[in-house]
Amino acid sequence: MLAQLKRLARHSAVYGIGGIVSRVVAVFLLPVYTRYLDPADLGAVGVLIALTAVLVTVLRGGISSAFFRFWFDSKEPEARRVVLRTSFWFTMTSATLGLAAGVLLAEPIAGALALGDDGPALVIAAFVGLWAQMNYEQLTALFRVEERSGAFLAASLANIAITVGATVLLVVVLELGALGVIAGNFTGTLAVYLALAGYRREQLGLEFDRALFRRMQRFGMPLVPSALALIAVNFSDRFFLAHLADLTEVGLYEIGVRIASAMVLLLTAFRTAWPAFAYSIEDEDEARRTYAYVLTYLVALASWVALALGLLAPWLVRLLTTPEFHAGERVVGPLAFASAVFAGYVVVAIGVGRARRTQFNWAITGAAAVLNVALNLLLIPPYGMMGAAVATIAAYGLLFLAMAWWANRVFPMPYQVRRVATALGAGVALLAVGRLLDVPLWGALALAAAYPLVLLALGFAEPGERAALRRRLRLA
Repeated sequence: MLAQLKRLARHSAVYGIGGIVSRVVAVFLLPVYTRYLDPADLGAVGVLIALTAVLVTVLRGGISSAFFRFWFDSKEPEARRVVLRTSFWFTMTSATLGLAAGVLLAEPIAGALALGDDGPALVIAAFVGLWAQMNYEQLTALFRVEERSGAFLAASLANIAITVGATVLLVVVLELGALGVIAGNFTGTLAVYLALAGYRREQLGLEFDRALFRRMQRFGMPLVPSALALIAVNFSDRFFLAHLADLTEVGLYEIGVRIASAMVLLLTAFRTAWPAFAYSIEDEDEARRTYAYVLTYLVALASWVALALGLLAPWLVRLLTTPEFHAGERVVGPLAFASAVFAGYVVVAIGVGRARRTQFNWAITGAAAVLNVALNLLLIPPYGMMGAAVATIAAYGLLFLAMAWWANRVFPMPYQVRRVATALGAGVALLAVGRLLDVPLWGALALAAAYPLVLLALGFAEPGERAALRRRLRLA
């Protein structure tokens, strides 16, 4: 198991380098956005990001998830090539149809989203980005199943470099506002996709296996409503804030989301490595034990990062934005811990995929989405963006607990419940102490640094882990 965990950590770390660069760039672009866009413009970008996330999920039809499962089910190179080609041409066709529909319906979509006079152009740009994203992610998924994390990183870094240059040119030099942000974001993705298509041209022959596609659909299609429910939890808060408050409130919330998205750095690195790693473990008992420990360690690490972000949020927001955006710091802590809970969901959900019992995922994610919508409607009118943050936490909590229960029924795993609860509870308690006492910067840093010591005091570590820690301390 230790060897498996090291392999997962190694690939996650390599994937994480691209995430680190991406998030650092995103953070340092915040001053650009807040000086060249007003909160309403940033709110419009957030709404379109949410829209394209929904449409990408629908248009993929679950094939992106099925690709990983069927790749590892296929042991021969030729069979794997058929899985790739079938997935590639379905994705290309679906993305192209989506782009055509977006161009034709740009005006009514812009009107429905209240995007103003520039709305149709923003919608068309967003749909070009949708096309590029779907096709780019299909080809980079091939690096993931091949466990070529270095090649994946090279593609990611090239994407980031082109995106930054294009965004600065379009937003700062040409002053295109929200349109410049959207167009800049897809320029790198489109350029790298075209390069990857050329690189993979021998593997991407004109082949489509209809029987294989039907089997992939049976596995992946039940995940579509589940994924849509997850998107509702992730993005519906922007729509409710836009209609129950205003785009300015969306813009402030978006600042909090972007600061809290440092959690996405951790989760993206992990989620990129996780499916290929999890399905590659052939022994069932080894998989169960490994999954259980991954859950414990990931939740502990995610809680530590969430604690640090929540405590340091006031200083981070002041450093990176102008005064009109400072109020967005209030939602950083809650959203960061919501992401820590979601990290647990990502781990436990893999058991359902391994058991091929995906047909009931929609009921769990649907229940979380219903709770999220209900709480948004109830809490946003009186509490604004804080109400949206609370709704997100509650939905993710239900999602994690319900999926852990269902996954354990179809693929029993020895979850370390006490340790997971201790990791989350200690982080939330330290954040509450820091915010209630309104600690200065040095106090926030001290509380964040104290998290591992608090875990040790609460008996989080197992005897073997304590012995290993003592050995490391003696060597140090």
